[in-house]
Amino acid sequence: MKLENKKILMIISPSNFRDEEFEIPYKKFIENGADVTVASLKKGIAKGMFGAEFDVKTILSEVNEKDYDGIVFVGGAGVPDVRADLRAIEIAKNSTDRKVLAAICWAPTILAKAGAVKGKKTTVWLGDDPEYNMKTSEVMTSFGAEFSGGSVVEDDNIITGNGPDAAEEFAQKIILKLSS
Repeated sequence: MKLENKKILMIISPSNFRDEEFEIPYKKFIENGADVTVASLKKGIAKGMFGAEFDVKTILSEVNEKDYDGIVFVGGAGVPDVRADLRAIEIAKNSTDRKVLAAICWAPTILAKAGAVKGKKTTVWLGDDPEYNMKTSEVMTSFGAEFSGGSVVEDDNIITGNGPDAAEEFAQKIILKLSS
C-alpha cells in the first residue's frame, strides 16, 4: 500500500458536492492504505449533486490541519458555502506547507481566496462565479494564481483539477505525490 501511514483530510460541502470528485479520490486513497478523514461545515449526511451521500462525523472546527499529510477540497455547486467559511479558508492558508494541498472543480477558488496559490500554476472548472461576478479563471488570477488550464495541474505541492472528468487523474497525482 502506497499511502500507509499517510493521513488525508477531504473537505466537502454539506450539500451539492460533486459526487465523482469525492467518490473516486476517496476510494483510491482508501484502496492505497491512507487514513482519510472527511470533514464538512456540519455533521450528518452530506449530499452530492447527483445523489451520493456520506455520513460526515467531523466538522472543520474540530480539525487540526497539521495532523494531515494532504488536504483535498472537493468541488461542486456547494463550493461557495465552503469558501464562505472562515475556518475552511484558514485551513487552506495554513496548509501550504503540507505534502499536498489539492482542490478540484470550483474548489481551487477556495485556495485562491486563502492566498495559498499565489504565483502557482493552477486549473479550475471554467464557469461563472456569481459571488465575484466573473469567470472562475479570472477569480484565480485576481488572487494572484497563474491559470494555466488543463485537466490536472501540479505546481510544487499544489494539485488542482478542473472537474469530474479529471477526478481519476487528480487522485493519481495526489497518491504519487504523497507516496514519494
